[in-house]
Amino acid sequence: MRTALSAVLGNFTITLLVIGLAFSGFAIARMPTPRKRAAVYEALLRWFLFFSIGVSMLYNFVLHVFAGEMVAKVIGWADSPFQTEVGLASLGFSVVGFMAFRGGWEVRTASVVGPACFLVGAGIGHIYQIATTHNMAPGNAGTILYTDFLVPAVGIALLWLAYRATPRATTATARTYWPRD
Repeated sequence: MRTALSAVLGNFTITLLVIGLAFSGFAIARMPTPRKRAAVYEALLRWFLFFSIGVSMLYNFVLHVFAGEMVAKVIGWADSPFQTEVGLASLGFSVVGFMAFRGGWEVRTASVVGPACFLVGAGIGHIYQIATTHNMAPGNAGTILYTDFLVPAVGIALLWLAYRATPRATTATARTYWPRD
């Protein structure tokens, strides 16, 4: 049991991505038939934002701020005050992710784009560390490396699919950014 829990918590980014997709499945199953494509993408996006951004970034905040020394060892780095800065940035992304769960298109876009920049940047940093220092620690070259690119890709894809499937007259972004006829 302890090994399974360690695997789940140690790979929290992929775990929370799967949980978000599972919750989406439950939401989709409860929809009246026939299911509309926009509603399906909406459910996928909302639960992705809740778990893969909100919960995942909150967990990242807790780890970096309250267990920084342990996290540094898992990443293969020395502990430093920078851990707190990464944790607080994660807290900000978490709050926006939770807000986006019920928010409009602007906050949903922000909740995908901000963390995407952060995660892709972290992924590039991990690759750089692998190439220059041969740092193959699990927190540098493990699941986190793949999800640094996977989570933004899924988020951008879901945001785009949900936006495209939603009638333009009902999206706040369309009213705000597109000229009226």
